[in-house]
Amino acid sequence: MTTIDWDAAAGSFDEEPDHGLHDPAVRDAWAGRLESWLPATRSDVLDLGCGTGSLSLLAAGQGHRVTAVDRSPGMAELARAKLAGTGAEVLVGDACLPPVGERVFDVILARHVVWLLPDPAAALHHWFGLLKPGGRLVLVEGVWGGVGLPAARITALLAPHTERVHHEDLAGDARLWGKEVDDERYALVARAEPPHRHTEVVDVHLILRRGPDVLLARRAGTGYADGLLHMPSGHAEDGEDVREAMIREAAEEIGVALDPDEVRVALVMQHRGPGGGARMGWFFVAEYDADHPPRNAEPEKCSELDWFPLDALPDDMVAYCRAGLDGYRAGEHFMIHWHEDGDPVAHRPDGPRRAVALPPAAERTGRVHHIELWVPDLAGAERRWGWLLTRLGHLPYQSWADGRSWRRGESYVVVEQSPDPSADHHDRRRRGLDHLAFHVADRATLDALTAEAPAYGWRLLHPDRHAYGGGEGHCAARLEDEAGCEVELVVGSVPRP
Repeated sequence: MTTIDWDAAAGSFDEEPDHGLHDPAVRDAWAGRLESWLPATRSDVLDLGCGTGSLSLLAAGQGHRVTAVDRSPGMAELARAKLAGTGAEVLVGDACLPPVGERVFDVILARHVVWLLPDPAAALHHWFGLLKPGGRLVLVEGVWGGVGLPAARITALLAPHTERVHHEDLAGDARLWGKEVDDERYALVARAEPPHRHTEVVDVHLILRRGPDVLLARRAGTGYADGLLHMPSGHAEDGEDVREAMIREAAEEIGVALDPDEVRVALVMQHRGPGGGARMGWFFVAEYDADHPPRNAEPEKCSELDWFPLDALPDDMVAYCRAGLDGYRAGEHFMIHWHEDGDPVAHRPDGPRRAVALPPAAERTGRVHHIELWVPDLAGAERRWGWLLTRLGHLPYQSWADGRSWRRGESYVVVEQSPDPSADHHDRRRRGLDHLAFHVADRATLDALTAEAPAYGWRLLHPDRHAYGGGEGHCAARLEDEAGCEVELVVGSVPRP
C-alpha cells in the first residue's frame, strides 16, 4: 500500500493521458475496451476508486447506470462535475467497503485500485458479495516503476471466488496510455460464478437375497449395457437420501415394498464406466419375502428377471455390478472399480481386474489374520474346503505346490499338505483345535449347504438334531470331512449356551 494525498493530486490528475482521456484517440481506445468488458445491455455499474470519473463517464455514455465511489472528496467533486447530467451517482467512501448499502451490481469496475488496498483478498471477497449472480468484476492493474501487482498474484486471489477469469494484455496497446510502455499492464474480467465443485451421480443397487441366490435383471431398451445382467438399481434424486432412493427404486423396478429397517448397507463403491464420469454406488442387501415376490415392473427396461447363485454368477453381467457382488461375497465394504477408456462394459473373466478393495479404518490388533490347517491329502482337502469356503463367500487367494488358500476381507484360510504327518486323521477330542465356525446368512442357506455337502466329502453330524445342534435357539449345523476336521455353520449371532 502507498500513502498518497489524493485530494492534493486531484487538480493535476487528469493531465495523464489515460486519466483525463482528453486525447480523442486515447478516449476511443478506452471506450472500445470498456464496451467489450461491460454487458451489451443496460446494467448497473459500480466504479470503485473512480478518480475524476473518466471511466464512469464512458460507461454512462454507453447507457449504463453508474455509481462512482472515491475516498477523496476532491476527486469525488471533480467526478460529479464531469458526470453532471448523466444520471450517475458519486459517493465519497472507501473502495474496500463502498457505502452502497444492500445494493448489488452487474459490474464492479476498478482501475489501478487493488494495488493500493491494505488487504486485497478481503476487498475482493467483499466485492464479489456486491455482484449479482453472473455479474462481472473488471480489474485494470499492472506493475509500473517497481510498484503494482502482477496478474498472477491477483488471479490467485480471485481463485476462491470464480474459475472464469479472462486475462487481457494492455501493455501492447499504446493508444490506451498515449505512449509506448514496456511494463506489465492488463485487465482481468472475472465472472461471479462460484468455482466448479466436482460432483458425482450417487446410484443405489439392491442385492436381493433368496438364500444362496441373488436377483438379477437383464437390461433392455435403455441404451446402456443392454443385454447384460445387473441388479435392480437407480440413482438418488435431489433431496433424497440413499436409503430412500433404494426403497423407491425397488418399488419402481421390481414391485417390492421395503421397509427402512429391512435395508442393510453391504458395500460402497466408486466406479467409472469406460469413457464416462465417476459415480458413487451404494449396494444394499435385503431378504426375499415369499409373500411379496419380485416382479418385472419395468418391462420396457428389463427383458428378464431371475435368480442366480451368488457363488456361481453368470459372466454376461455389467462389469462393475459383478465386481460389487464379488466384493460383497468377499466381505469387502469399500471399493473402487475404475474402467479405463476402451474397456468393455461387460464383465470379462479373462480381462484385467479393475476392482480395488479399500480397507476400513479399524483396529487390527487381535483380529484373525489367517487359519492354517494341515491335511493329509491336498487334492481331497482342496475339493472339500474349496467348495465350502467358496460357498461361504471366500475367494481363491494363493496356490502353491503343497497348499491352497481362500480369502475373505483381510483374513484367509489355508489348507496345506503336511510334509511330515503324524497321523492321517484329525482327532478333535485331543487337545488342540476342535472345530471352525462360520456365520451363515439364514436358514435357507444353511439347508442348501447341508444338502450339497455330502457330494463334496462332508457328512452332517447329529442329523437327528439338525439344525439345532447347539440347543434350542441355536440354529446351526455341524459338518465333518473325511479327514476328521469339523466345521459349524451358524445362523445369526446367538451365543452358545
